[in-house]
Amino acid sequence: MGECNCWKRAYVLLLLGTATVITSPAQTFTTLHSFDYTDGQAPYGLVQGTNGDLYGTTYSGGAKDDGTVFKITPTGILTMLYSFCSAYPCQDGAEPGTGLVQANNGDFYGTTQNGGADGYGTVFKITPSGTLTTLHSFDGTDGANPYAGPVQASNGDFFGTTQNGGTNNKGTVFKITPSGTLTTLHSFDGTDGELPYAKLVQVTDGNLYGTTQAGGANGVGTVFKITPSGALKTLYSFCSQSDCTDGELPSAGLIQAANGDLYGTTAYGGSGSDGTVFKITLGGGLTTLHSFDGTDGANPNGGSLIHATDGGLYGTTAYGGTDTTGCGGIGCGTVFKITPSGTLTILYSFCSQNGCTDGDYPVAGLLQDTNGHFYGTTAMGGANGYGTVFGLSVGLGPFVQTQPVSGKAGAAVRILGTKLTGATSVKFNGTAAVFKVVSGSLITTTVPAGATTGEVKVKTPRGTLNSNVDFRVKR
Repeated sequence: MGECNCWKRAYVLLLLGTATVITSPAQTFTTLHSFDYTDGQAPYGLVQGTNGDLYGTTYSGGAKDDGTVFKITPTGILTMLYSFCSAYPCQDGAEPGTGLVQANNGDFYGTTQNGGADGYGTVFKITPSGTLTTLHSFDGTDGANPYAGPVQASNGDFFGTTQNGGTNNKGTVFKITPSGTLTTLHSFDGTDGELPYAKLVQVTDGNLYGTTQAGGANGVGTVFKITPSGALKTLYSFCSQSDCTDGELPSAGLIQAANGDLYGTTAYGGSGSDGTVFKITLGGGLTTLHSFDGTDGANPNGGSLIHATDGGLYGTTAYGGTDTTGCGGIGCGTVFKITPSGTLTILYSFCSQNGCTDGDYPVAGLLQDTNGHFYGTTAMGGANGYGTVFGLSVGLGPFVQTQPVSGKAGAAVRILGTKLTGATSVKFNGTAAVFKVVSGSLITTTVPAGATTGEVKVKTPRGTLNSNVDFRVKR
């Protein structure tokens, strides 16, 4: 049930029901890079670094065909930083599944699905210049085959999942320190979920929330929450409604929107059987916002939704869309926007260019760069057939992003942005902070005494930039 199997999975397009879809607004789509196998194949996910470049991984390709780490500028200049399986028998890992996260120390952290000392995958860190350190090799008992990358929590530790392994060989939730000390927090047993596939998210209550692709009361996946100490609760089991109209196989992660609710997707199920977008409260109340029917996309099976600066939720579907000339006539995937109330807009249908040179099978989520544009990847297609990095502009303006998004007075904060040189003030919900402009893409500061929760505003010669989310001041 792993994502790679989806590439080979027989697919029947069912056109059931009527989608709630509106016409896409004007936008600009650009293919920034087409992979050629030597620099990677099947890219998955992007993250913006403090230097303004984008960083990501490819599942395969590179020097040993076991995946790469790369960086790419917003204008499309790509540099391969690392090729996995650099020495037999792949003790540095192989097949990095889902992207990276940049930690507070400036390094990037990720996982490989296979390889390592015991062959069950690794957790690694890599510097922005490409020096890789293997932090942990899974041995099966502590987990196996981590597909999702880790997330750094407010306490500085990283939390993640493994698809398999653990006490019952049905997957785990783990914690790992920045130096590499790993603790298995929970081993799934099937009744509480199985095959945790996606990234966790830490929300405002301090707990971590995630999904399992299988298991639960009906065997087709769950939503769960887990405390940082490891107490797990199943919030929802999918296919609880007749004909799975609530969805099944939630293989993507969750996000918390400004209203406090969580949003996610299921790869299958819904009234059209091609997957859903859902909302779930922290208490477990689920609402299906949209059921895909193929024409508006199908199988949103990877990458979390993102909450953009216009208040909309943006994501991708692996199949479906308006262009059915490629991908066996079922559509090669879409980029979409959906409002928190459920109105969906198709922004782009892949394989819209001859030979799918624009890419196809966009299984990863999107990134909104602080320049306002969206960036993403396709696992296949492009000029060479090995996947692409693309950009999509829908007219949204630049903003700033804080790392982390919460902290006490005196806590160190990094502010990412675009064209920050010459900034004259930084304010936390109106309270001025002492700051340093490190580069055109980075400001360092501390939470000022007396600050309250709210927007961070940076005044630059080109105007004032607002943070994409409120900074939460802890007491």
